[in-house]
Amino acid sequence: MSEQVDTIIVGAGQGGLSTSYHLKRQGREHVILEQADRVAEAWRNRWDSFTLITPNWTVRLPGAEYQGDDPDGFMARDEVIAYFEDYVERFELPIRYGTRVTFIEPMEAGYRVRTDKVEYETANVVMATGLYQGPRIPPFGSNLPADIRQMHSSEYRSPEALPAGAALVVGSAQSGCQIAEELYQGGRKVYLSVSGAGRVPRRYRGKDITWWFDEMGFWDKTIDNLPSPKAKFAGSAHGTGKDGGHTINLHQFARDGVVLLGHIQSIQENRIVLAPDLKENLANSDKGEAEMVKGIDTYIEKNGLDVPVETLPALRDGYEAEIIPELDLEGAGITSVIWATGYKFDFSMVKLPAFDEDGYPVQKRGVTEFPGLYFIGLQFLHTMKSGLLIGVGDDAAYVASSITTNGKA
Repeated sequence: MSEQVDTIIVGAGQGGLSTSYHLKRQGREHVILEQADRVAEAWRNRWDSFTLITPNWTVRLPGAEYQGDDPDGFMARDEVIAYFEDYVERFELPIRYGTRVTFIEPMEAGYRVRTDKVEYETANVVMATGLYQGPRIPPFGSNLPADIRQMHSSEYRSPEALPAGAALVVGSAQSGCQIAEELYQGGRKVYLSVSGAGRVPRRYRGKDITWWFDEMGFWDKTIDNLPSPKAKFAGSAHGTGKDGGHTINLHQFARDGVVLLGHIQSIQENRIVLAPDLKENLANSDKGEAEMVKGIDTYIEKNGLDVPVETLPALRDGYEAEIIPELDLEGAGITSVIWATGYKFDFSMVKLPAFDEDGYPVQKRGVTEFPGLYFIGLQFLHTMKSGLLIGVGDDAAYVASSITTNGKA
């Protein structure tokens, strides 16, 4: 026997909660199906010292925009979790925890949603599972020796939880850089396999970089502004909010003793083969910062803003690093490998041709060509900020309005 519900939201992350908030305000019947046993599970799977990368003033879930006394600070992991818990309780959002959706198929009128517990029939489905559904680890990770402890960045918690010895961090976007920094500042020898992620300064000319993003309309960029559609999957730029926030610079890492490596091509037991692309990746990072700074300077001049002049330090230590073609894990004393290699997503539960060649939904601000099927909380769903706390609420309002306009009253 199927249960009848007007709208089902799959996933209780920031996109699902924001959509639920708006639907509830509009009096629309709905439930959120969440496979975890509690809210904010993705945020709980962060390391102990984790903080938001954007300032607190960007925390803008609808109806609960940040009102605290530290707008320029950076929420720690447990504060973020508490924020989500309070959000669900305050607005009494209808979440059914411990329910995993396995199959969504169209019916004559609406959709059949199968779970590991109950089957539903619904007029509308809002997919709010995001793009970070599962760890992505290269297949050659299985070639590592059994005595080396390996984990995805989502499993990392603290330096103390790792075995004694050197650590290899693979990937230098936000998570990889932050973990590598924590490890080497704690006295551990660190090897970092550098990716092509860019760099931006934490602060420039008296303002946090996030303030400039907002002021200059950077958050409002659409996918048309990218060099290619695949660019929406690029790793996030280096940065951190830890200890009040500061710039992360790989050249500083090299100066401090981190061994920078090119990206990994293969692994055979204790031998890692590395690409000779370290300097190329460093140059890409430097270029990203230079272009961002130039854009801010141009904006300041054009708009006549009264802000202090600043010249950022030009570090080049990484270019002096030896290019290492192969790394002997045993010889380097490496006892742990942390894969900061991103996440994978899979919408195959949706039995409709609603996706492009990358598996990303074909939609317009979350609305697909299939009546009653929506997506929310994805980067570049509409703009650059669509998947972030600063922008997801706007897209959720649009999706909820579409449901109310197109659905039955």
